[in-house]
Amino acid sequence: MNKPSSHARLQQVLAHVDTVFKGKPELVTLTLASLLSRGHVLLEDVPGVGKTTLALALAKTLGLEFRRVQFTSDLLPSDILGVSVFSQDKSEFSFRPGPIFSNLVLADEINRTTPRTQSALLEAMSERRVSVDNDTHALPDPFLVIATQNPLELYGTYPLPESQLDRFLMRLSVGTPSREVEIGLLTSRTSSAPVDTLKALLSPEEFRAFQDEVDSVQFNETVAQYVLDVVEATRRDPRVKIGVSTRGALALAQACRAWAFLDDRSFVVPDDARRLIVPCLAHRLSLNGVANAEKSHSESVMEDIASKVKIPT
Repeated sequence: MNKPSSHARLQQVLAHVDTVFKGKPELVTLTLASLLSRGHVLLEDVPGVGKTTLALALAKTLGLEFRRVQFTSDLLPSDILGVSVFSQDKSEFSFRPGPIFSNLVLADEINRTTPRTQSALLEAMSERRVSVDNDTHALPDPFLVIATQNPLELYGTYPLPESQLDRFLMRLSVGTPSREVEIGLLTSRTSSAPVDTLKALLSPEEFRAFQDEVDSVQFNETVAQYVLDVVEATRRDPRVKIGVSTRGALALAQACRAWAFLDDRSFVVPDDARRLIVPCLAHRLSLNGVANAEKSHSESVMEDIASKVKIPT
């Protein structure tokens, strides 16, 4: 029997996750595309819509080691990264790794911890390593972060700085499920969590191989010109104080490769970029005072800017 193709196996992953996280196939695909791009994801929505379930379901299906960290105001950087402990028997310090040393880390309610602890994630998310007591420790490969935050409840929170937001490849909203899905959840719910029934369809090594395949997807000059047209438009727009950086353009390009790969293509088309512009670039905009006073959201501004840039045929 022939071995299933990469596309077929990843479609099995999506279908497997859909058995417990129902009614949001595009959200699951976007999240998986981000992970295939070696990118981190920020899930922004109210509590109770399944953000944790999505992260755990993907981790179990992809065969990745999963750790959840509940971010609170008293959380310290060492609680995430780890700490050096003195051993009396050996008369030396040894490093005790923290929960960051996992394949997929869920940073739950990341905006509830202090900027000092938030910044502890910067090196890990950017360089895939951490520095503790002048020693550098490599993180597992793959290493990915899915962070969550509630955009409505702002009391006692610390907004993520732009440098931290820029480390997330995509910012996504979950939204509430359809009525049909909620009826199914109410009538089929058992004492055990449905996500516990999931099995691993991949191993970390196999998932890393898929990430390598994404790197080989062709991103031609026509699509690159279109992406830069959109990026430069953000820098000229009067509503925007700081437009999309080169890092943002590179992130969008890599996300496009993963999106095309999931569509069983070896090349990116302009429509891939158009679909991913808002989730990949909107959170990288810094709006000026006028836009903020008008309660403009970065997503709507980004969508408006993109709609005015001609898509190549």
